[in-house]
Amino acid sequence: MEALSEKFMLRAIELARFGTGRTNPNPLVGAVIVKNGEIIGEGWHHAWGELHAEREALKNCYQNGKNPEGATIYVTLEPCCHFGKQPPCTHALVEAKIARVVVGSRDPNPLVHGKGNSYLREHGILVEEDFLRSECDALNPIFLYYIQKKLPYVALKFAMTLDGKIACKTGESKWISNEKSREYVHALRNCYSGILAGINTVLKDDPMLNCRLCNDSGELTGRNPVRIILDSNLKIPLESKIVKSAREIKTIAACCDSCPDFQSKRAALEKAGVEILCTKSFMDEKTHKAQVDVLELMKILGEKQIDSVLVEGGGEVHYSMLNSGLVNKIYAFVAPKIFGGNAKSPVGGEGVNLVDEAFKFHLEKSTRFDDDILLEYVI
Repeated sequence: MEALSEKFMLRAIELARFGTGRTNPNPLVGAVIVKNGEIIGEGWHHAWGELHAEREALKNCYQNGKNPEGATIYVTLEPCCHFGKQPPCTHALVEAKIARVVVGSRDPNPLVHGKGNSYLREHGILVEEDFLRSECDALNPIFLYYIQKKLPYVALKFAMTLDGKIACKTGESKWISNEKSREYVHALRNCYSGILAGINTVLKDDPMLNCRLCNDSGELTGRNPVRIILDSNLKIPLESKIVKSAREIKTIAACCDSCPDFQSKRAALEKAGVEILCTKSFMDEKTHKAQVDVLELMKILGEKQIDSVLVEGGGEVHYSMLNSGLVNKIYAFVAPKIFGGNAKSPVGGEGVNLVDEAFKFHLEKSTRFDDDILLEYVI
């Protein structure tokens, strides 16, 4: 019986992943309805603002000509019990006369936390909590962090050589990683609400910072993250690819309140479709120049419901994010190449003075892309 229950919850987890890149800032959720040992309905949360997984599963059940009365539903997250973009899923389960609800993750949202399961019990439904909880929690590190901290979940992404270089001594960096690694980067961009880079990256590479995830037919299937450029003095060229495409892909330029010639450049960028966010500035100890306060910026992005940010900046940007205590995860692509010399490394800045002061992470996962290795680290 336990093995069969695991099978149904694992199917719910599989279904939940179909919503990747579409549900932010909502979580990924899957649901499976079982009666007499048979799946009679299943569903997942397809996109923010659309039906939640439980209601999708009930809809599928009715479409299949099945009656959910007396059935068990396996759901990866505690059913919601409040009105938002959608009505409470708890009401739908009670109305459908579901007999038992097996829940994976607990919802830390104060509007739901424990209340959804309590509501179901109060209406005579048997509730089993924490079933395959770690597997279900692993679906939603972004949601679980954002809903509690009100800050975006931040990940750094970089590709480096075996000797820890992100460019040759000449500055050339295309391409360190192989094609399969670069394809996977677009899958990552599809997962995160925002993508952040520094102005130096824009000036040097003129990137698009979009998602070019494709299916087997070559059709674009990914969702473009919001592009966020750390640009203390609004140096971003109006003829850059990012500015030229700002009306098609939401773009934010974050600058300092001490930015010179602020109004004229701001007006030109806003006319092109770029949103300007102005933060208080702080003086960088190394460059003695005003910099964007990244902690204040993250708070503003969180208020805008940008629940996650993939950082693809240079070494200075990476150090700034690490030094501000904002980094939750690192994606380090390691290529089987050695550059040598005094070339740039993934993290610049002032650096630490002692080994004990190092930013410490835990290896979560490693994946091989031909001869490249992706190392995933978490706090």
